[in-house]
Amino acid sequence: MADATPLNVKELPNAEVQKNRVLTLEEWQDRWVVRNIGFHQEQGHRFADRGHTVVGVEISEIAIREFFTEQNLSYTEKPLTEIAGAKVFKVGLSDPFAPVYKMEQPLPSLLSRVNIGKFDRIWDRGSLVAINPGDHDRYADVILSLLNKEFHYLVAILSYDPTKHAGTKCSIRFLEEVDAFEERHKAWGIDYIFERLYLLTEK
Repeated sequence: MADATPLNVKELPNAEVQKNRVLTLEEWQDRWVVRNIGFHQEQGHRFADRGHTVVGVEISEIAIREFFTEQNLSYTEKPLTEIAGAKVFKVGLSDPFAPVYKMEQPLPSLLSRVNIGKFDRIWDRGSLVAINPGDHDRYADVILSLLNKEFHYLVAILSYDPTKHAGTKCSIRFLEEVDAFEERHKAWGIDYIFERLYLLTEK
């Protein structure tokens, strides 16, 4: 990661600014088409690289196909008959990637209807920005239902001025802050953007 030294930037409280924001499925899909995305990474998954089995959930079919292509992974796909618009993508049995689920409905309601098992670890990068603020409580309930005892839940969020660009933020136990501002972010009209890493464990 880049330099994790905390930066002296005044953050604006954004609960009121963002609480009624709603981003539709079509808007998210359009962002992938025009490449207005902030979380795409070309490298593989760090946990899979270390031999762990990884299950993914993604709203964009473009993102799923691009990931498999970039990692040179062959895969199969089929619809989930119990959920309209949902698909499951699978790679070979010997590969560390377990199913990747493509969902076209709000994530909290879908995860509660698909039996994907329990998890010891969850690496959650960007969901609290991607999920509408009104769905955060339901999302938290679903995530808790997916975790085994003695879990580790690692979550990365973005922090920036919400009066200049739509998004949201969540404050949990802080681990690390990285300056994530890039040239492309200037077009969003913001002056700074940080990626913050938090770790949640069972009390």
